[in-house]
Amino acid sequence: MNIRDIDLYIINFFKKYWIAVARVSLAIVFVWFGGLKVLGFSPASALVQGLFNQTITFVAFDTFYAFFAWFEVLIGVLFLIPKLTRVVIPLLFIHMITTFGPLVLLPTETWDGFMIPTLTGQYIIKNVVIIAIAMGIAARLHPIQKKS
Repeated sequence: MNIRDIDLYIINFFKKYWIAVARVSLAIVFVWFGGLKVLGFSPASALVQGLFNQTITFVAFDTFYAFFAWFEVLIGVLFLIPKLTRVVIPLLFIHMITTFGPLVLLPTETWDGFMIPTLTGQYIIKNVVIIAIAMGIAARLHPIQKKS
């Protein structure tokens, strides 16, 4: 086996399995992090509380937090079901808007200086990778067929 054959084998392997790996990876992240919130063990609780205090005043925090936690779990589960990709992508978009909020609304928590994120800021910024993976999954969808 030469280097070209090995290269081709690896490329074909990735082409065959990348979507499944991406779906499972997203599910792990969202179910795990959402589950930590559901169980009351999330290190992001204070950040969520701070963002909540800045934005949402019409519902109790405990109610919002439980909803947010289960919303994350739901997103993770939905990524495992290919037929629900068109449902989960908009939910992910909503979630990403809320998770990027602290970069603007809680700058002392997320920035040490201009373009120097804190560890919390880095945790939020890495979500661009989640967005890219979700875009890759969505790009593989077949167009909706016109009804005749």
